[in-house]
Amino acid sequence: MRKRNAVRAAAAALAAMMALTACGGGGGNETTAAAGGDTGSTAAGGDAAASGSGEVGKTDITVAMGADIVTLDPAGQQDTTTAVVIKHAYSTLLDISDEGELVPDLAESYELSEDGKTYTFHLRDAKWSNGDAVTAADFVFGWQRAVDPANASEYSYMLSDIGQVVNAAEIIAGEKPVTDLGVTAVDDKTLEVQLNVPVSYFLSLMYFPTFYPVNEAFFNTCKDTFGTSPDTVLSNGAFIMTDYQPAATAFELTKNPDYYDAANIALDGLAYQVIKDSQQALMSFQTGALDLTLLNGEQVDQVKDDPQFTSVGAGYLWYISPNIDAVPELANENLRKAMTFALDRDAITGDVLKDGSAPCYTAVPPQFATGPDGSDFSADQTKFADSCAFDAAKAAEYYETAKSELGKDSFSFDMVVDADDAPQKVAQVVKEQLETTLPGLTVNLTVEPKKQRVQDMQDGNFQLGLTRWGPDYADPMTYLGMWVTGNSNNYGLWSDAEYDSIIAECTTGDLCTDAEGRWARMYDAEKLVMDDAVIFPLYTQANAEMMSSSVTGVDFHPCALNRVYKNAVKSE
Repeated sequence: MRKRNAVRAAAAALAAMMALTACGGGGGNETTAAAGGDTGSTAAGGDAAASGSGEVGKTDITVAMGADIVTLDPAGQQDTTTAVVIKHAYSTLLDISDEGELVPDLAESYELSEDGKTYTFHLRDAKWSNGDAVTAADFVFGWQRAVDPANASEYSYMLSDIGQVVNAAEIIAGEKPVTDLGVTAVDDKTLEVQLNVPVSYFLSLMYFPTFYPVNEAFFNTCKDTFGTSPDTVLSNGAFIMTDYQPAATAFELTKNPDYYDAANIALDGLAYQVIKDSQQALMSFQTGALDLTLLNGEQVDQVKDDPQFTSVGAGYLWYISPNIDAVPELANENLRKAMTFALDRDAITGDVLKDGSAPCYTAVPPQFATGPDGSDFSADQTKFADSCAFDAAKAAEYYETAKSELGKDSFSFDMVVDADDAPQKVAQVVKEQLETTLPGLTVNLTVEPKKQRVQDMQDGNFQLGLTRWGPDYADPMTYLGMWVTGNSNNYGLWSDAEYDSIIAECTTGDLCTDAEGRWARMYDAEKLVMDDAVIFPLYTQANAEMMSSSVTGVDFHPCALNRVYKNAVKSE
């Protein structure tokens, strides 16, 4: 299969507006998944109650993780697990409250120009952990690093396609210098940001690490080692990294005494244990060595009656992507429809996952994006049920038509799947359902580490792929932008001129400032994806987990960084 260009195509802009020096100063942070990242299915945790630098205190929280943290560079992070860790060491312009509302962080206030394209942020007094003042120039430098093609930041598109920051796309393409980015330090306390078009959700992007500040003087003392140790991480947030190295099995953060809101931080620190065996993690929780850990589906039955068991929505849509471009049989719409109608999503969530995950029958999952009228974009899970809900008779009918059109009675496809426990179990059930309902169709499972699986799908080196996507920001475009022609996450290389036109209308076109009209047209776009069986949606992920009864105040969010411990309290 042919190599393709990893193009981050148009995916955002919008409508109405929301109101509102030396390498030795450590800072950093931790934890789980959320929007576009990976928690995997297997929780992590160990039985060590202390991480490298010292004993865990009574007001520390010990958290299990199922994946390694390879960098604490905001521009270099590539998954949500890492992003959540970083969040605990950094403050940014705006934060999200436990109710999910945008609230001031480093920006005490802001103004928006009449045309909706210029934001002016006014910064509060705050310090880095080396004593330097946090200034507007730190944001300029951090954002410039994110779009600098030399850094090849995984999330540079958050400033260009999504955020529509002036000249971001041209800088990423190597057509303009980073100094032309539309972000300016008017003075130490005033940051001005210029956009190409009004972007109604722009403020919510500030929560994502790509938009975090970086102290340039400190960075220049670290260069290539930035974000790889306590001495090369500078914090301006609630916690300071005190024990960390890439791929460490344990690391910790301690409360930052110079944090501007330190008086309201109850925890003395955060301790992380990386353990990839979920049963070991559960045992460690049961012995009191862990305060929080994720569970797999088989473990739920063991602990579902425990008052410390909980299930929290994680925001991810899990789906199957057929390679429409490179596999002639999968280019047949009737075969794709036969396959999506053959999938019993209730059985997947109820019999396999058992973690609170819910069947999904839309391309945009529910419970993260609210429209102009206050409604959930995907609350109605019946609107596209006629395009994908399990129906063996419909599946057989489309299958017979496809066999006739293709002149074949049997088909064999390889499906790539992550090496984690839950995806493999889901893939096995998908295989059984397809092969049972569609006789003559064979699915061969190819297990790969997540990073390799994603790369193969982006390169087009796959036939079927079990994959997932989480919302980076609270707007349906975080999903719908993926299926634009040329988008690197449009794994099957589906292309539809009408679809591309609708997305353009909603991002940079006439609907950019028409909230209601934009909302309606995004439904039209979603319908095209569902009617053409571009993907086979399976379920919206929830995380089953154990959380100590002594811990309260953990903030859960469906977008971007879905698990934050800054406001947590641990009782004696």
